Amino acid sequence: MHDRPPDRAWVALAFDFGRKRIGVATGDSVTRRASPVTTLDCGAAGIDWPAIGRLVGQWRPARFVVGLPANVDGTPAELTEPARAFARELEARYAVPAVTVDERYSSLDASEALREARREGARTRRVQKEDVDAAAACVILERWFAGESGRGQAS
Repeated sequence: MHDRPPDRAWVALAFDFGRKRIGVATGDSVTRRASPVTTLDCGAAGIDWPAIGRLVGQWRPARFVVGLPANVDGTPAELTEPARAFARELEARYAVPAVTVDERYSSLDASEALREARREGARTRRVQKEDVDAAAACVILERWFAGESGRGQAS
């Protein structure tokens, strides 16, 4: 039952997976909108599983949505398999179903949206890489809410 979320209102946590940083966003089945949560640093020790565990405890998600990197032509990218492995590990550690969603251009879309918000005065500080990572997780989650939920691949 990985493709069908619960029939009640539920929360999803989305991840923009990267080797240096992982952007995190949350959203719910009622609004179907995403909000940035944080960006986790992946230093020499790798993925900060304790921090992810705290987020899971705080948000109690019914679903994980992980961005799946791909080349422009849709072929697997360097981070495709590590992102799939990350999704599988999320499922294994937290007993929450994980799906992957094509993340092509999510960082570009997120960066443009953040810069536009700054130009319009809705954002006062400069856009930083960490901001883009969390905003890209929002793009990934909103794509899934918009239609990928029926086609998302169980990892």
